[in-house]
Amino acid sequence: MTDLAASDLPTIYPAPSPRVIAKARPEIDAHATKFIAMSPFCVLATSGPDGSVDASPRGGNPGFVHVVSPTQLAMPDRSGNNRIDSFRNILEGSGQLQLIFFVPGIDETLRVGGTGKLSAEPDLLGSMEEFGKSPRAVLSIAVREAYFHCGKALMRSKLWSPETRVERAALPSISQMIYDQTKLGEPEPQAEVEARYKTQL
Repeated sequence: MTDLAASDLPTIYPAPSPRVIAKARPEIDAHATKFIAMSPFCVLATSGPDGSVDASPRGGNPGFVHVVSPTQLAMPDRSGNNRIDSFRNILEGSGQLQLIFFVPGIDETLRVGGTGKLSAEPDLLGSMEEFGKSPRAVLSIAVREAYFHCGKALMRSKLWSPETRVERAALPSISQMIYDQTKLGEPEPQAEVEARYKTQL
């Protein structure tokens, strides 16, 4: 098996169409605004100063990411595992980030790229209360580009299809899996884990 070089790629992939290039817009337009308002979930990707990459799931009620203006988004940070890899990358690295927004039932996704800054200003935190709690911090994103991805990947995966839904019982509890990996803490049934999650949203 031979590793490809960058010069090999044009021999395998045709050039993107002018429309594919032109769809990358420098701001959040009306369509992207509506999509973000409908989205309860996105993935945040960041890169650290050493070139390491982190991709982190983020979620809330639909529209939990606020469109402040066509060139600025605000994302509240909710309770998590406290590793804060994404935020360390943003503050210690270039600040560059990418988001992919998902809307349940819609195969197309929205990608937004830009740079991030963090704030813990009390009034800002108070304005973004959700699940009865203020966020710990707010990620402000200066938008550089935004564009829609076609739905092929989600169609191939049948992500939203009921017939591909996997029952949670197909895997051990998350607590059990981490215990098996680390031998730290005590394993708990998934029902107990989920009950605790609900108190920490």
